[in-house]
Amino acid sequence: MATKSKEHAFPVAVEWEGARRVRVGVHRKAPLAVATPAQFHREADPSVWSPEDLLTAAAASCLAVTIAGAAERDELLLEELSVDATGIVGRRDDGTFGFTRIEQRVRVAVPVGDEGRARQLVERAESTCLVAASLDAEVETEVNVVGLALGGVAGARLRDA
Repeated sequence: MATKSKEHAFPVAVEWEGARRVRVGVHRKAPLAVATPAQFHREADPSVWSPEDLLTAAAASCLAVTIAGAAERDELLLEELSVDATGIVGRRDDGTFGFTRIEQRVRVAVPVGDEGRARQLVERAESTCLVAASLDAEVETEVNVVGLALGGVAGARLRDA
């Protein structure tokens, strides 16, 4: 007998507010205004999140929380963790216009001596990040692991090939 995999639902509600602006809601969470980005509409409010911002943020934040969870499970002390990301939109190989890639830059600081463990952990987290695994766009990740000694930076910059 085949075993059915576990499924989880993430419902959202979107309500039009007028013009090119909507409000996104998730039960028991603060609503978020979303609008067409300024790149696609000259009258857009650049201070409002766009769907493109949200998709890029979803990939980057998924990676960050996956790294944090893995570090907690592996008892690896994180001194710092940040992920900066840029979503690139353009003409795709199939001729459609959409996300072609997401470029992520991860910075992790750990105690001196744990740099190798941290790099392996980030690589493992990158391969298991649910959002990135679900995208039909390339996700490029640059990893910078720094070892911190008491009172300062002692590690060297490491970069994925």
